[in-house]
Amino acid sequence: MTLQEFFQLLSENPVWILAYFLLLPIAAWLTGRFAKGEGHESPWKYVYSTLIYLCSVPGMFAIFLSAYLFLFERRSILETDIYTQVLPILSMVATLLVIRRNVDLDAIPGFEKITGLLMMIGAVLALLWVIDRTRIWVVSFLPFWQALLILAGLLLAARWGWRKVLAK
Repeated sequence: MTLQEFFQLLSENPVWILAYFLLLPIAAWLTGRFAKGEGHESPWKYVYSTLIYLCSVPGMFAIFLSAYLFLFERRSILETDIYTQVLPILSMVATLLVIRRNVDLDAIPGFEKITGLLMMIGAVLALLWVIDRTRIWVVSFLPFWQALLILAGLLLAARWGWRKVLAK
């Protein structure tokens, strides 16, 4: 089964994907109700951490998949799949907003690693897009020192993201 076939299967049977992405913000809201100001303490911060990972991994995948489809494949925005490209992002944003209202995100274990991973993947995707779009005639009009500065900035962003992922 290819990734395209998997997405097609999800789009044809949206009940499970809708249930998953609607239950995440509801679970975050219920956790906030049960924790009652104790979200930074031991059992609750791990529940919040689990919810953050359950919503952020598919949400980030949807963001980068959409960026890939729009930048590299040049797909029209009208061909965007609601269930696999929009719903995970909306669920991630809603879940993070609900969690942020209940607890400081710095108190959640692993949150800095997921933001570092997001930065690293974004920097690498931007670097690949720049490499894909540059042509010999475009590079000749761009001063070489500016191209080196752009490349160095993207590599520093990727390195900073990698450090955030590996930080303890």
